[in-house]
Amino acid sequence: MDLGLQGKSIIVTAASKGLGKAIAKQFAAEGSHVLISSRNQEELKKTQEEIRLETGNNHVEHTVCDITKPQSVKELVSKAVEINGTVDVLINNAGGPPAGTFDNVNDEDWQNAFELNLLSFVRAIREVLPHMRSQRSGRIINIASSSIKQPIDNLILSNTFRAGIVGFSKSLSQELAQDNILINTIGPGRIATERVAHLDKVKAEKLNKSYEEVKSQSEKSIPIGRYGEPQEFANMVVYFCSGANTYVTGQSLLVDGGMVKAL
Repeated sequence: MDLGLQGKSIIVTAASKGLGKAIAKQFAAEGSHVLISSRNQEELKKTQEEIRLETGNNHVEHTVCDITKPQSVKELVSKAVEINGTVDVLINNAGGPPAGTFDNVNDEDWQNAFELNLLSFVRAIREVLPHMRSQRSGRIINIASSSIKQPIDNLILSNTFRAGIVGFSKSLSQELAQDNILINTIGPGRIATERVAHLDKVKAEKLNKSYEEVKSQSEKSIPIGRYGEPQEFANMVVYFCSGANTYVTGQSLLVDGGMVKAL
């Protein structure tokens, strides 16, 4: 199937590692012109070179961006337009906030999580919309978490703002449909990234268990019986941004190997 992504202008945030990196690599493999960003210049450059080498696509660029800063987000989108002329696809991605329960997070923690995991998405979309509206076409994916369907213990900050992403995306989909701009939310389950490994280690310490034991128990809760690979998640994201998707918008779905039982 031709996904129609050759030459398309793509922005992927938080893309120096993990899911963002896997998504950027898959777009590059499809021949897209990809701009990756994160706060770490050294990691970004390394990732850019790796993606170019593995995909043979030299249209992969990078720029440092702190998505919690409005001006930094503006500069990110301006850079994409400068390089590629427009923005066809925005992948809103951000690292998760710290683990914790209600009693051990404070106002600063709440504000930081809001800025990182919800308001940054709002700001990035605000910046790309003029370009998508002018061409009457665009795709936006907001990366969330399996907590959009079922809250995760000890992650109250993430649970709160990931759910907010769903409401925001659903509302916005109604406003953007007339311009053929499709927006969806995709939540990863237990995907084998550094973030998931960190959370497993935090849980292991809390329960006084080994990391291996915690991971094994987690894998048993997944019907497929293993953690997903970043590439498997990236495949779904790229599909919903492609020419193959012309009718799905305002939806929230999981890539979780059947882990979450809630509807």
